[in-house]
Amino acid sequence: MLALYQFEASTYAEKVRLILDYKQLPYQKVEVTPGVGQVEVFQMSGQRQVPVLKDGDQIIPDSTAIALHLERTYPDRAILPTDPKQRGLCLAMESWADEAIVPNARKVMIGAFKQHPNFRTALLPTATPDLLRNLVGALPGDILNLVGTGVGFGPDDIKVAATALKHDLEALCLMLENSPYLLGSQPTLADFAVAAATMYLKFPDRQYVDLPEGICGKGVPGLADVPEYQVFFDWRDRLYSEFRTPRTDVPPPSASSASGPTPISID
Repeated sequence: MLALYQFEASTYAEKVRLILDYKQLPYQKVEVTPGVGQVEVFQMSGQRQVPVLKDGDQIIPDSTAIALHLERTYPDRAILPTDPKQRGLCLAMESWADEAIVPNARKVMIGAFKQHPNFRTALLPTATPDLLRNLVGALPGDILNLVGTGVGFGPDDIKVAATALKHDLEALCLMLENSPYLLGSQPTLADFAVAAATMYLKFPDRQYVDLPEGICGKGVPGLADVPEYQVFFDWRDRLYSEFRTPRTDVPPPSASSASGPTPISID
């Protein structure tokens, strides 16, 4: 069986998981512990980043390299167009998703994390003690802004990232206006890369990824809740429902959420 060494919350790992599910390839997830667990990844692959795919004796790091390996090795349900121009567009869009959308999405998510206490606490694991949860929720946004300034996560950086993402979402909505997928009638690597890259703008509406209770379907204010972008997020939810396999290990609701997920007000 294929083994995917990953961080569950990684958008790059999510891109690979989408492709594996689309190609209907069974695989085992190996969750890597940040820091100490990356030593094993380095010993295996010569570098510390995830995702890394183990396919028999082959070790493939990097989500793009993994996608291309899967396409060569398991060509059924192709993710690359055969037409040269379409293929080039597909690869360019994957690079756009990885190199532009992902880093900007991280910044605006951190901006929402700073500005909205409910968003901060919603992202904490379910097992987080109430004392720590309350402390995280009570942290003043000004202090968090100060921490982020100088490392690309200050207020100005987040504003620039949000503006860029608005342009990206407008472009994606236009591309989907008369097409079921970004490059035509069949899903490609571009679709899966863009879908994964936007995971932190608005979380999937079901627990495809191991996320805290109540976060499904929630997203960054000013992006996830803008009616003009709904076309894109509806498309992404449809892509997930068509091809992504929901988790089967979802734990039963905790006592605090027995009546349903706790609402998260991040609007």
